[in-house]
Amino acid sequence: MNKKETAEIKKNFSDKSGFFIMERVLTAFIDAEKNLRYHHTNSCLTMPVEEHDVYDETLKKVLNTNVGKSFVEYEFPNEAYEEGQPQNILYTLLTSELKDDLVCEDFLNHIANRIAIEGPIAVITAYCTYTVRKKDKNDEFAEGEDEIYRYLLTAICPVNTSSDGFVFDSFNNEITKKLNTELIISKSPSDGFLFPVFSNRSSDINHVMYYSKNAKQPNISIIEEVLGCNFVMSAENEKSSFQNILKSVVGDDLDYTLIRTVNEKIQEVVEDSKDDTDNAVIEPLQIKEILSDIGLPEERVNMVEPVYEKVCGKAPLTASNLVETKTVLASPGITVNIKASAADKVRTSVIDGRRCLLIDIDDPTIEINGLPVTLN
Repeated sequence: MNKKETAEIKKNFSDKSGFFIMERVLTAFIDAEKNLRYHHTNSCLTMPVEEHDVYDETLKKVLNTNVGKSFVEYEFPNEAYEEGQPQNILYTLLTSELKDDLVCEDFLNHIANRIAIEGPIAVITAYCTYTVRKKDKNDEFAEGEDEIYRYLLTAICPVNTSSDGFVFDSFNNEITKKLNTELIISKSPSDGFLFPVFSNRSSDINHVMYYSKNAKQPNISIIEEVLGCNFVMSAENEKSSFQNILKSVVGDDLDYTLIRTVNEKIQEVVEDSKDDTDNAVIEPLQIKEILSDIGLPEERVNMVEPVYEKVCGKAPLTASNLVETKTVLASPGITVNIKASAADKVRTSVIDGRRCLLIDIDDPTIEINGLPVTLN
């Protein structure tokens, strides 16, 4: 799924949309020892509005439009559709429309037995339908061509005791310490997934979208064990891998100007593709072109492909994951943060035999610890 497709599903994840219905919701509690303690299926069509709104709020957070970072698409391997395998379990649950209690229980036990996560969790899964309006060659809605996109949206939520602290006891007219006995289900899922994906405005059962609240630390056990997919690099890992490629290829020629220029070149790639539905990617040939344009020696440029394959294999890197919004210069005891718009005002030089960082200041008045100081 790309950004546009995700945005369409998220926009229509509401009763206010005339094309969306959340029909049933499956809720479950799995304790800290990963025992399935409770599960129940409710009809969303008859539940109180207040309860329905909580489910809406929680589940909608899984539909994160930060595609490629917090919301990542994974392809099922061929064997995943075999009986008892993750794709088969999800497809069976989908076709049951959450009406078969044994199928629901199998799905929840599959999560409980394979997930690696600390503490108790709540699992909330909704069966939803979205009517996809199709247009003809004249860009008008075609009668009788609508398609129903049926999908499962799952949120995995941490469960914690209520906040510690003091409360006012109106009965005894005193302030007392609150006892931590209630288990509160967070409305902010730590993880979640959407199956099947919405691709080319149609259903694709061979892929699944995985959501992580912390894009830098996805729960690999959910990706590999619960969903049965092969983990791909997170945004943070992509950036780290790209930095390793630069260090290996550029070597001693790595300096402030080169790092800044490479960042600017990748930012241009992102800007040029900002209206595209798919995320822009960086591949070895593009890295070679960037380094060649900068003036890196040819023998160094030719190192890109073998180094890239060793670090990343054949997978492209997401361009937006590589861009630094600011430059951070760090030395023992000194850290300088430089916004992208001011990156060209900083230079490195050697003065009287000492390596120096030079900052061009157009206005002689600057602030130091919030106080105005005039530089002479």
